[in-house]
Amino acid sequence: MNRRLALAVLPLLLAVTGCTSGTADDEPAPRPAAADRPSPFRDCAALSTAPTAASPGSGSATPASPGSGSATPASPGTAADGTSGPTDRAGGGSALPELTLSCFTGGTPVVLRDVAGPAVINVWASWCPPCRKELPAFQRLSERAAGQLQVVGVNSRDSRSGAQSIGEDFGVRFPMLVDQGEALQRELKRNAIPLTLFVAADGQVRHIDASGALDDAKLATLVREHLGLAVAA
Repeated sequence: MNRRLALAVLPLLLAVTGCTSGTADDEPAPRPAAADRPSPFRDCAALSTAPTAASPGSGSATPASPGSGSATPASPGTAADGTSGPTDRAGGGSALPELTLSCFTGGTPVVLRDVAGPAVINVWASWCPPCRKELPAFQRLSERAAGQLQVVGVNSRDSRSGAQSIGEDFGVRFPMLVDQGEALQRELKRNAIPLTLFVAADGQVRHIDASGALDDAKLATLVREHLGLAVAA
């Protein structure tokens, strides 16, 4: 009797064991190396082309009208928080540094001064927690202000796999430049990241923000104050 019971129970035990332990065929396939995955970022071919104003009623950014309640722009060379900004030049602000950076997707390197404004340039790295925190807000800005300004990333002192993984996981799609030697930070005399540059249509840097992770509301305020564009937060 006991032998017959054991023989009856044995197949059940084997079935349960097979469901819990799994086999090699049940395990998810390993993630391909970054070099073998398509880049999540757009290419950089259009960075030298000025944004085309969106049609009225499209919901994207529009020039801030006088009396709209926006904050008064800070004086040239002064950040909204009162800290020192770019060096003053004719018309306010300063030109972008004379640097040539590679594009994450390859192709022709980009002369930074050829990036057409208005533009918001975000310097970041995957190992920087506040950088990761604010990246989704920059992606949303690139979508809301499409046609009125460009959002450009500069990945600094980072691994390609780390940057690509963050781009994939956070849904970052705007064009990405690569600055492994921190040349842009050295030119700007800034050590910390994240770092965000607000570049006007005339190519002048009107503000450099190093206040920490920016959210949608703060980004909209800075774009309005320094670039004169109203963007929904």
